[in-house]
Amino acid sequence: MNTSLPKIRVSNLDVEIIKKDIKNIHLGVYPPDGRIRMAVPLETNDESIRLFIISKIPWIKKQQEHFLTFERQTSRKYVSGETHYVFGEKYRLNVIYSNEPQRAIIGKRKYIELYVKPNSTIKQRENILKKYYKSEMDKVIPKLIDKWEGKVGVKVKEVKIKKMKTKWGTCNDQDKIIWLNLELAKKPVNCIDYVFVHELIHLKEKKHSERFLELLGAAYPKWKQHKKELNEGMLSESEWGCKSNSKLKQIISM
Repeated sequence: MNTSLPKIRVSNLDVEIIKKDIKNIHLGVYPPDGRIRMAVPLETNDESIRLFIISKIPWIKKQQEHFLTFERQTSRKYVSGETHYVFGEKYRLNVIYSNEPQRAIIGKRKYIELYVKPNSTIKQRENILKKYYKSEMDKVIPKLIDKWEGKVGVKVKEVKIKKMKTKWGTCNDQDKIIWLNLELAKKPVNCIDYVFVHELIHLKEKKHSERFLELLGAAYPKWKQHKKELNEGMLSESEWGCKSNSKLKQIISM
């Protein structure tokens, strides 16, 4: 059971309070603007909440200051000259206005050739590039399955792709279905390996327990290195809400 309370204001800080069936208080500061959220046990009274917030004000302000230092990718307009990534490689976008079928292909000299209609909108150009990323991820999936099912010792029924705001991957352990974030098409292949193996392990162990870490280490010894590589890239506009990003995870919760 969860219950939401109005925000509590303490020392010019607005804190969203969520009462949950938990044992301990969890305080988080979230990007991009330092939003503060606090989850507390159901029986916690307002005075206890205020006192806890007061005790953490220096920490809260320090975390909010961190967000001002992060490198953030500018909003995408899908025009010629923009930088985009495909499996960790940097490409320049070359928008070609044409009545040919709309599509995106890798061209010469590290360019993504984006064929669009002369009157195409930003959203339409974005969708064409998304379709390209989806097709590239679809090609990767069979290779992931062949490479990792045997090493992990579990069979996956289906792997699907969708854009997610808060996770690189997720899974349904009952139906044996894994979802991978479309944004992974921009990341190095070894990072995709890490996410896929991570979710495969969850088909055997739901929680991030000691057993989970043992299984992950046995199947993929370099997981820490590749997790760090995945999460230390430039923060794109869409990744600002990604709780799995280590730059964020180090500071958003206690």
